[in-house]
Order: sequence, then C-alpha cells, then structure tokens
Amino acid sequence: MAVDIKNLNHSQLTELIAKAQSRQGELQKEKVTRLRDKINAMIKEEGLTFDDVFGQRAPKSKRAGTTVAAKYRNPADPEQVWSGRGKRPRWFNDALKAGTSEKDMLA
Repeated sequence: MAVDIKNLNHSQLTELIAKAQSRQGELQKEKVTRLRDKINAMIKEEGLTFDDVFGQRAPKSKRAGTTVAAKYRNPADPEQVWSGRGKRPRWFNDALKAGTSEKDMLA
C-alpha cells in the first residue's frame, strides 16, 4: 500500500503519522507477547518454572519511602529538625561552630 504523501495537507499528514505510530506500538506489543509465549513454552517444555530459570523477584523493600523520626532539633528554631541521616543541615553545622554540642540538640 503506497501512500502519495506529496498530495496530503498538514492535518492529513499529522493523522497519518499518528495512525502509523499507533500501529507501530501495536506491532511492538504483539511481538513482545509472542516472544513471552515462546519463552514460557520453552520453560514449560523443560519442566521448569519461570523462577527456576530467572530466580525469584526480590520483594519490594518495606522501608522504601518511610520517614525517620527526628533525632536533632534546632535550638534556635524548634521547627527545624534532622533525622541524623544524610548531609548535615546548615543550621546543625552553624550550631556546632557556635559551641552547641550534639547532645544539646537531641530531640
């Protein structure tokens, strides 16, 4: 099927491109599905499971995205807190330079 694109206007070309990209995506999904089916058939033919071949997937970490309780509090502004993890905040370093000990800033 040959399309003479020289006779198409801008909107027709845009529509043709959108349809072609959509079809390209469909073909890609079909290809992936066929390959997945082939792999599963081969694994089943050998009497194995997916996990036997590729290993078990690691469960998602329960700690991901959790917040940590504040360990230090800014004596000058109690709203500012730090968990003690990661880079020290500027207020913490400034307080240390001013002579405040870490123990004095414990929350």
